[in-house]
Amino acid sequence: MDYPITPAVRLLREKRVAFEPHLYDYEEHGGTRHSAEALGVDEHAVVKTLVMETDAHKPLIVLMHGDREVSTKQLARHLGVKSVHPCDFASAQKHTGYLVGGTSPFGTRARL
Repeated sequence: MDYPITPAVRLLREKRVAFEPHLYDYEEHGGTRHSAEALGVDEHAVVKTLVMETDAHKPLIVLMHGDREVSTKQLARHLGVKSVHPCDFASAQKHTGYLVGGTSPFGTRARL
């Protein structure tokens, strides 16, 4: 099976982690509902990678079930910071090295 060799694939290979890629066509604004349908799984089984920043501009990744939403207020409280907000597309790509819609928690440009 041919698939793109992303930083995530390189990292998993380097660490000798067994994995199986599941490819599907990207649909802009399709979200986890589209990927779940394309993969034939429940949306809850899809894990989305969200790139966020604190009020001090410290980036972080949140992994969340596809059918759930993050409470940024509760997350900020849990982290002990004033606020947390989603990164804009350019910042998310800068921190991770991935395009929005295809972000992996593995092999990010910066350690998050």
